Amino acid sequence: MTKTCGELVEIYIEKDQPANPEKLTFAGVGERDVYNITAPFEDEGELVIAGRVEARDTEHSEVYFFVNRDSVWTPREGAPVFELQDPFVTRIAGELVLGGVEIFPHPTNDGALGWRTVFYKGSSIETLKQFFKGPDGMKDLRLAELKDGSVAVLTRPQGEKGGRGKIGFARIPSLKELTLDVIEDSPLLEGQFAEGEWGGANELHILDNGLIGVLGHIASFDEEGNRHYYPIVFSLNPETGDHTEIQLIAIRDDFLAGASKRPDLVDVVFSGGLVRKEDGTADFYAGISDAEAHKITIKDPFNQFEK
Repeated sequence: MTKTCGELVEIYIEKDQPANPEKLTFAGVGERDVYNITAPFEDEGELVIAGRVEARDTEHSEVYFFVNRDSVWTPREGAPVFELQDPFVTRIAGELVLGGVEIFPHPTNDGALGWRTVFYKGSSIETLKQFFKGPDGMKDLRLAELKDGSVAVLTRPQGEKGGRGKIGFARIPSLKELTLDVIEDSPLLEGQFAEGEWGGANELHILDNGLIGVLGHIASFDEEGNRHYYPIVFSLNPETGDHTEIQLIAIRDDFLAGASKRPDLVDVVFSGGLVRKEDGTADFYAGISDAEAHKITIKDPFNQFEK
């Protein structure tokens, strides 16, 4: 049976809890918030975090690249700034791939915003160039290079096919074969989200045994209209499309207290990225309440899929 957010939370709180909660400190962006970050990744020999930079009273954001200077993350000198939300990164065919959500005036709903996922690639941050735009209305489109060089594509249609949002999967020989048809025709993974709830993929890890470790999120509304977002993991077999059940890896109470963009966004943990460590733990980076960026240390949730 498909488990609801509430049922997943009940299972989660019986487990060992995360440790070392920390709020990341950012500077150099004025009074704006930095949230929905990536995990640190290496670029030209330096660890970098991409983050959504946004004033508290707007949805219009920019993606900055930050480097750590005396425990404060500051904008990297000379790095480009993109008009995007919710950045994510991966490497495919030796190149850095950056994605994010682009917003634009809705074509038919006056005064509303539309959105799409867009992708850039290059040898480094400074050389990133746009190479693909996903379907209008689709967030949480993710790519990963598999062990044989082919590319996993995880999608998140909404509406007639996906309701509030479900995850789909396709596999293509290379980025050259990435098309809107591939994305829109991707079959859905069954049994992941209960009626009225939704979710998506945030970061893909290719495990030693070739499985895809998916870091994602599941979300729901409560009766008062408040949003609840929880970070999840599952594994996906790229050969068969088989996948494990969703597991929660954290809840909002695991992190430090902090600000919220709006009262209905207090219980939002948006998965940014995982840094897996040799001691069996992982640092989990997350956007908190659409206003801050935090990290915690958890038991590496992907180890169980590699056994």
